[in-house]
Amino acid sequence: MTPLVVAAVLAAAVTHASWNALAHHIEDQLIAFTLVGTGGALCGLALAFAGPLPAAAAWPPLLLSAVLHVVYQLLLMRSFGLGDFGQMYPIARGTAPLVVTVLAAVFLHEWPGAWQTAGVAVAAAGLLGVALWGIRRERPAGGSEQERPGRSSRAGSRLPALTAAVATGLAIASYTVVDGAGVRASGSAVSYVAWLMLLEGVPIPLYTLLTRRRELGPAIRPVAVRGLTAGALSVVAYGLVLWAQTRAPLAPVAALRESSIIAGAAIGALFFKERFGAPRVAASMLMVGGIALMLHGS
Repeated sequence: MTPLVVAAVLAAAVTHASWNALAHHIEDQLIAFTLVGTGGALCGLALAFAGPLPAAAAWPPLLLSAVLHVVYQLLLMRSFGLGDFGQMYPIARGTAPLVVTVLAAVFLHEWPGAWQTAGVAVAAAGLLGVALWGIRRERPAGGSEQERPGRSSRAGSRLPALTAAVATGLAIASYTVVDGAGVRASGSAVSYVAWLMLLEGVPIPLYTLLTRRRELGPAIRPVAVRGLTAGALSVVAYGLVLWAQTRAPLAPVAALRESSIIAGAAIGALFFKERFGAPRVAASMLMVGGIALMLHGS
């Protein structure tokens, strides 16, 4: 990858961690992702007017990707509602490059070399470490982390949260490969991301409007700016990634993008007062080491 592509993906990683943190910090996760979807759709609408339609060959993957993105948002909403940001985010993001490496080889014939294979193994070890750290530790009684409805304070009951986070990672990997094919066929990364944000941004807000119409105003008003900002940042983050996917193979782009796990863990520790801990530091270092190995072979 060229330095410009690397810089774009790193910027996307930090931006992505930031919008996820903004969404996580809104207690009502349905409202959070309603605002994220609305903000993304509004940005997509503006971009759609500024460019041409995607090429005909891009529409099948574009439509499939929109469905996968909605599934991803529902799973992310679920994982954020059940677990710590500093744990859910690294697991969801860390799962993706491992699966993308396999899917890109099978469907796009982008076969990994020895370095990328070694990187997958090292990153998988780090991912396992983050997951086990979350399962084994218990939240301190009376600790500083704020409890949300539906979250258990016992570590042993976190298996549903971890399952949701891993499923989120699988959804990320799926839409990454689909979008890698779609954006290359579209003729324009800007037009592709515009229509993707339009298509994926409608279902959750529409569902919220139909099911919570009477309470929508009071629920949205206090967090509207935060949620809409998260939606706009999501467009920037994924637009940069889609552009990078037209300039480099999918696996190293996906791996570098997931350097956002470090930003996510830091945000969880600094802003949400979640424990980081030596085991999580070591696991994160393994994950970053695996990413570095994958990049070395790209």
